[in-house]
Amino acid sequence: MWITFFSGGFGPPFFCAKSLAARPPLCYTNRKMLYIVVTPIGNLGDITYRAVETLKSADLILCEDTRHSAVLFARYGITAPVRAYEKFSESRQADAIADMIESGKNVALVSDAGTPVISDPGSVLVRRLRERGLEYTVVGSGCAAVSALVLSGFDASSFCFVGFLPDKEGDRNRLMDRFAGLRSTLLFYVPPHDAVRDAAFLFSRLGARKACLVREISKLHEDVIDFTLPDIPADAVLKGEMVLVVEGAPDPAEALLALDVKEHFARYVAGGMTEKEAMKAVARDRGVSKSAVYAELKGSRS
Repeated sequence: MWITFFSGGFGPPFFCAKSLAARPPLCYTNRKMLYIVVTPIGNLGDITYRAVETLKSADLILCEDTRHSAVLFARYGITAPVRAYEKFSESRQADAIADMIESGKNVALVSDAGTPVISDPGSVLVRRLRERGLEYTVVGSGCAAVSALVLSGFDASSFCFVGFLPDKEGDRNRLMDRFAGLRSTLLFYVPPHDAVRDAAFLFSRLGARKACLVREISKLHEDVIDFTLPDIPADAVLKGEMVLVVEGAPDPAEALLALDVKEHFARYVAGGMTEKEAMKAVARDRGVSKSAVYAELKGSRS
């Protein structure tokens, strides 16, 4: 079963994701960090208790639209300071917000409805926090795959939920025939005892792509483990519920540029182009003249 998506007081103590490959036990609720808070998509009664308590306790709430969020906040008596945090201005604000968190402020992020980052503001901020080793977590989500995508910091503009890989090798290969070429981020559910095997299989089909293993979401030992397929870190704790996030296939143009000129030319000819057409295409891709491509090909044949 698979679905493709295209875009677009805190209660008891808990731990959260920290943006480093090796993550020690992390934050209790009195630690200052970014809380990515999921809000109702329709009925305001659908918000979780912990989400309300998180918003009430925040030093600052970043809102996609403060006027829109005011309706929700009024319903639940949320009076924390708010600031507009729109997608088009995210790059300009991300560093200042990261500075605020690093200085000890407790910041929450909400979109107009649903999950921030997914076609909403937040992706730039999450990446900035990861770069700076600052802590963040998701609050109030009911979907492990979506929460893992948000926590991973991977491209969320287009993603595909694949689910569990089949047990049989043939079935696995047939399934991946449908997804290996997708440029969208891929999301897999992974049983702890199969994590190493699944990573090795995905490497055999997808190559050395960037990956992220997200485990125990919103629980005591929430963890986000960055690695490159198939090399799950030897010290990674492979226990609990896990989601494996894998980057999408590379842009075909980038893949061609990784080849030498002769291989690049041969790929186009094998695809049905004449030699003249292939030479012109290689020159266009590489930003050089056709004579330069010709000279390179002639040199490789001599």
